Amino acid sequence: MASTSLLHLLPSLNSRRLASDYAPSSTTFASPHFSAIRRRRSSNLSLSISASSALQSLIFDCDGVILESEHLHRQAYNDAFLHFNVRSPSSATEPLTWGSDFYDELQNRIGGGKPKMRWFFKEKGWPSSSIFRTPPEDDTDRAMLIDSLQDWKTERYKEIIKSGTVEPRPGVLRLMDEAKAAGIKLAVCSAATKSSVILCLENLIGIERFQGLDCFLAGRLPTKLPKPDILASTVVALGSNADCHICQDSQYIS
Repeated sequence: MASTSLLHLLPSLNSRRLASDYAPSSTTFASPHFSAIRRRRSSNLSLSISASSALQSLIFDCDGVILESEHLHRQAYNDAFLHFNVRSPSSATEPLTWGSDFYDELQNRIGGGKPKMRWFFKEKGWPSSSIFRTPPEDDTDRAMLIDSLQDWKTERYKEIIKSGTVEPRPGVLRLMDEAKAAGIKLAVCSAATKSSVILCLENLIGIERFQGLDCFLAGRLPTKLPKPDILASTVVALGSNADCHICQDSQYIS
């Protein structure tokens, strides 16, 4: 039976496109075979999985796909900047705040929290803070600053997730359950800090679904999204001959 969805994943599903909420990524991987589906904001995951489908594996990004998380991460970063009185440039009169438009561009340009901050401080000026009263000048102190900010931010983000106010995006749980019932392998990969991703998944999809994943990778590769390395590693872990399809919201770069 043909499946019908708001998300046109692949021809082998014989899915009929009903809306333009999803658009293919420009990146194509020759082997293993998989395609990337880039999510536009405000769209819902809605897909009926057919057991006769040729699809073998379905990979989810976490942030922006399983949950709308951009504003939550931004809040946690800004709370960290306020907590440590981070001022960039150091001559600024108020603690650093990342606005929504800027963070949208930043998170699509650079994956991972530490690379985000390192890039920003390199571009805008290393900050003064309660950690270092004057901007750090050597690599060791700069790494210590980044590590301290990221650790505090991660704990703050966990507090937000555990608050009970965050829910998965509509359609995610049904899609996972239908795929699992159809014998399709499920994976989650993310460039975010591993402990944060685990917390998100346990709270949002449930411990049983999380433990039932066929593959889970997070924050373990030196190159982050939008570089596709972690996705390629996930595909390999699922099986090199797997016909994989990816739900993600980042535009890949080579």
